[in-house]
Amino acid sequence: MRIGFHTDAFNSAYWSFEKCLEWASDNDLHFIECGLIDGVSWIHGLGYQPHVALYEDPVLLRRKMERYGVRFSQVDAAYPLSGEDGPLRGVPYVLKSIAWAAQAGSPCVDTTDGLHMPPGLTEEDSMALMKRSYEKIVEVAEAHEIVVNIEPHGHFTTRPEFMERMLAFADSKWLRMNMDTGNTFIAGQEPPQFLSRFIDRVSHVHLKDVSPSLAAAARGGQTGIAVSHCALGDGVNAENIKICLAMLRDHGYDGVLSLECEGAAGPMIETSLAWIRATCRDLGISLK
Repeated sequence: MRIGFHTDAFNSAYWSFEKCLEWASDNDLHFIECGLIDGVSWIHGLGYQPHVALYEDPVLLRRKMERYGVRFSQVDAAYPLSGEDGPLRGVPYVLKSIAWAAQAGSPCVDTTDGLHMPPGLTEEDSMALMKRSYEKIVEVAEAHEIVVNIEPHGHFTTRPEFMERMLAFADSKWLRMNMDTGNTFIAGQEPPQFLSRFIDRVSHVHLKDVSPSLAAAARGGQTGIAVSHCALGDGVNAENIKICLAMLRDHGYDGVLSLECEGAAGPMIETSLAWIRATCRDLGISLK
């Protein structure tokens, strides 16, 4: 397996993407994940946001990353596809992201639904919208040979019965799942059970622990955690993460484990990195 991190960790520090590359290089990490911006943002343009805009040339960026010894594990195009504006705004965003990712050297593009049930729609209305959207998305993904991941993060995707239907929207090896230990837990699921059901389809993994206070206040009432404010190993989800890692090991998973927790506002991401390295060593997981 390989360890990476999501640049969301440095949102609150107002880092640039290049500063995240420096941090990766300093900490002997070679895989990075970031959000994609479709357009111009003042805060990004001034260098205060650790994500990448689609107007940036993907080949030149890839070459810059190579100088740091870092490459993408995934890029995040997770505009909610479950609402009425999913086909209007989300689909063009994902399609552009797929073509960009192919040039930038990212093997995966992450997608998801909305956190809440879309107003004015039934669940079947939303599923029908998403099915049509994913059919078009997968057509383009196949042409570029990019994996489109569905991440459990919202009303539909954190419920196994709906995730199963979504992964069947297209009969394609390019439609897969991004497992997230924190989102599944906060939604009231048991992460090992959720992973077991879909382990054959997992191509990327987000690792998030959950603080006792957040679990007590929000478990079963939320469907996602933007950025965890709990280091790996310090929360109530640590044992679930260990079980998931052992399951992935036994299944032969050789992809990226992407850390998702707060970064420069404290030592959480460094603590998380040390914990995952030690835990993988204890579990006999080889890290590349």
